[in-house]
Amino acid sequence: MNNLHVWLEATRPKTLPAALAPVLLASALAKADGGFDWRAALICLAFALLIQIGTNFANDYLDGIKGTDTNARIGPQRAVASGLVTPATMKRVTIVTLAVAFCLGLALIPFGGWWLLAVGVSSVTCAWLYTGGPYPLAYNGLGDLFVVLFFGLIAVGCTYYVQTGGFTLDVFLLGLGCGLLVNNILIVNNYRDLDEDRQAGKRTLVVKLGRRWALRQYAASSLFAGSVVFWFILRGYGWYLLPSLVPVALGFRQAIRLPDLNGPCDFLGALKASGQVVALYGVLFSLGLVLA
Repeated sequence: MNNLHVWLEATRPKTLPAALAPVLLASALAKADGGFDWRAALICLAFALLIQIGTNFANDYLDGIKGTDTNARIGPQRAVASGLVTPATMKRVTIVTLAVAFCLGLALIPFGGWWLLAVGVSSVTCAWLYTGGPYPLAYNGLGDLFVVLFFGLIAVGCTYYVQTGGFTLDVFLLGLGCGLLVNNILIVNNYRDLDEDRQAGKRTLVVKLGRRWALRQYAASSLFAGSVVFWFILRGYGWYLLPSLVPVALGFRQAIRLPDLNGPCDFLGALKASGQVVALYGVLFSLGLVLA
């Protein structure tokens, strides 16, 4: 396996729609509301991608040195745990990635004000604290909250604000729906790793509440994302938003299929499909808003 491929896999490309969709949705809503700014949108997109990749690198490093990820895991190889990247190298690359993200985020201050500095600091800090620090979020059942907050409410809300200077109930609901849909990617990941996480003392929501809860959570998140589509139609954004229900239906299909998955290939496919649901929802919903 060549070095470039190792690092590409370490970014966990199947999770990257989690960074792209919120920025796309917020920018499309800003466009529909007459406030789109391509410069702010582009900076938000780059910042979100780097935070996502930095979080993935930090997770690879921290789970690797803690022994949470082992060669016996069902999912894809992790760079540090498999020995393909040394812990010291992964740590350095993680810090550099998050530092670049933070510096890039500073460029948003002229668009939205100095309070965005707090958003940047909290984003970078929580990217590390997700699996690091004295109280790792992912190890104490707070990973889902982190995802919904940072890849839903904050990502959508801040992206919309730096382009329009405002925040509305529509933005809140869109951010919540997006965040819940993004969190379905994490649910699949934790559903797959339940036994390994339990042995390692990683108390995810799936470990705490069981796989049946995870299935219900996945379906409920999809249902809420679908209800947001109808909310926007009723708000007058038009019937162009109806195709956005297609990925929602695919999400329900994934929830039904999860109990029947068995082995690395099945779970890898489910993880990929959950990412595609987020991407398709983001694209179709955004297109509907622009056409509106």
